Formats: sequence, structure tokens, C-alpha cells
Amino acid sequence: MSKTIPKVTIVVLNWNRKDDMIECLKSLSRIATVGYELSIIVVDNASSDGSIEALNKITNIPFMVVKNSENLGFAEGNNVGIKEALATGANYVLILNNDTLVDRSLVVELIKSARANKDAGIFVPKIYFAPGFEFHKDRYPKYVLGKVIWSAGGNIDWGNLYATNNGVDDVDRGQYDEEKETDFATGACMFVKKRVFEKVGLFNPKYFAYLEDVELSERAKRAGIKIVYTPRTQIWHKVSQSSKVGGDLNDYFITRNRLLFGFKFAPLRTKLALIRESLRLIISGRKWQRAGIRDYYLGRLEKGSWK
Repeated sequence: MSKTIPKVTIVVLNWNRKDDMIECLKSLSRIATVGYELSIIVVDNASSDGSIEALNKITNIPFMVVKNSENLGFAEGNNVGIKEALATGANYVLILNNDTLVDRSLVVELIKSARANKDAGIFVPKIYFAPGFEFHKDRYPKYVLGKVIWSAGGNIDWGNLYATNNGVDDVDRGQYDEEKETDFATGACMFVKKRVFEKVGLFNPKYFAYLEDVELSERAKRAGIKIVYTPRTQIWHKVSQSSKVGGDLNDYFITRNRLLFGFKFAPLRTKLALIRESLRLIISGRKWQRAGIRDYYLGRLEKGSWK
């Protein structure tokens, strides 16, 4: 008796990144589709840059567009696509940033890992910086561009409450080629079995943007679902330069959402440290750090005070 062919739905969220979205779709059009059924959902978060008009002109790549009437953020924007994927019978959902380019074998290899790891439910590939998007552009000779790692799985530092990617800035020489369990899956590219959403739910919309992927990962782990780093396939990420530490967007959502995440999941000692840190930042922090602290304690979540 033949096996049922699994259905994979790729959900790509777009907000005012028309050119990246089109390049991502072109990349997806070249992936191998042997042994599974593929569908693609583009969720547009009320873009104002002509994204919808540009997407409507693409006729050689099959995909579905879901238009949100407002910017719902990364968390709820992706939830819209996930709900549509599950409603149309997806066995696996691949959540993918629109500023990525993918290896041809991406889905095929992720399915292999998913089948081999029965007690795992979320899988992440090796993620490189797209050439020219490295944090330290002058550090690398041209011949290694495209092989500089952005993420090879990740770790959560529960003492300081930071989630960091493994291997950042390292040139890939095979040192991250072991498939293994990892602390969290990055929302840049996470391959999720249907049962994960059925068991623990979707992204938490209170986060709007940042740490929603870590929060979903933590809920999954606490429900007994493992997260696995799968290095046999890769993507390339045009890492945003505007969201570095010290940027307004980063200041607001990371500051606020660390409190939201920490007071739910962190040990008592870390919670006490967060209180002390928040008191310091409300006095001497940058503008949007102070806003993030204030909004957390006032319960202004989701988009909150963000401009």
C-alpha cells in the first residue's frame, strides 16, 4: 500500500517588501517537489508599496494571496496564513521570511528530517547571510560570501533572557553539519508539523513582532515536542539592517517582549533581574525602550505604542 503524499504549504508574510517578495517567489518556483504536494500562500499585511499589484502580475508561479486590511504584525499576520494552510489540508507548514532565498532541496530534506524524528515537531535549516547582507561585510573575502552563517540553530540564555543564533558570523566549513535538537526555531524559516499547531496553538499575537518564534518554540518544548536543526539544506537571508540593537523597532519590541516572555517562562531569579532592569531602563533607557517598559506594565500589547 502506497504512502499518502504529504501536503506542504509555505506561508510567506509580506509588508512593503515588494522586490524581496518577488525574488523569494522566484526562488520558491525552483524547489524540488518530488514526493509531496506543494502550495504557497502569500499574506500581505496591508502593504502600500504596490505589492499586491506586483503580485497580481505574476502568472508563472502558482500561489494564493491573502490580503489583510491592516498590518497585523509578524505573529498574527503569519497566523492568518497558517489557519488557511491548515484549513486546506496541510500536513506541514513552512513559515518563511520574504527576504530569503532557498536551496532547491529545502522541503524535500525537511520532510526527511520530519519523518526520521517522530518526537520532534519543528525543524530549522542552516541559514546563511545572503551575500552582501553580512553584519561585518569587510571581514570576508569574496569567495566565502554565501557561506557565512546567520543561524545554525539557537540557544536561550535563561540567566540573561536572550535568544541567540548559533554560528553567527562563522564561515561554514562543515562545523555545523550535525543534525541535533535546538532550543528554538527562528521565524525566518521554520518547518512545522500540523500536530504542533493543534497541540499548542499558533503564534501569540500579543508579541506582534520579535520573540514570537521563541515563545511558540518554548510552548512546543513544554508540551514534549522537540525542535531539530537540520543542516542538510540551506536558505540565504537578507538580514535586516534596520532592526539591529539600538534601532527604534528593536528597542521597543525586544524590550517589551522580553518582559512578556520572561515573566511567563523564566525562573524566579531571572524575573527579579528583569524587574531591576526595567526600573533602570524606565529612567535611563532610550526613548523606545522606555515606551516598551511602560507598555508592558500597562498591558498595551500587540502593536502597543509603536508608530
